[in-house]
Amino acid sequence: QVQLVESGGGLVQPGESLRLSCAASGSIYEIYRMAWYRQAPGKQRELVAESLRTRSGGNDIVNYADSAKGRFAISRDNSKDMVYLQMNSLKPEDTAVYYCNARIATRQETWRANEYWGQGTQVTVSS
Repeated sequence: QVQLVESGGGLVQPGESLRLSCAASGSIYEIYRMAWYRQAPGKQRELVAESLRTRSGGNDIVNYADSAKGRFAISRDNSKDMVYLQMNSLKPEDTAVYYCNARIATRQETWRANEYWGQGTQVTVSS
């Protein structure tokens, strides 16, 4: 019913930038949260950044992992059901598969939000 598709990963050198995109599609009624996670080889999946819809309808609340603060920026285009992750000053330790995650209520079940995951996009930072 809902799909998340990431794009924008690749191989970059330390200090360079990448912009990841994630498009949500399907029978979407409401998107409450969009987030980026990453998983490096041999490590657990970790939250990188999240954007939370507020009840008031104002600006989203955004949170970042300590490792992402000051270098990464999450943004949403609600008109397109998309979320982006601008990653600057990339380091080798940022190498991981990056996953898009969203909490979405579908038109079939407007009262309940489920979590959805994208297939992941590889980011490799290496000289």
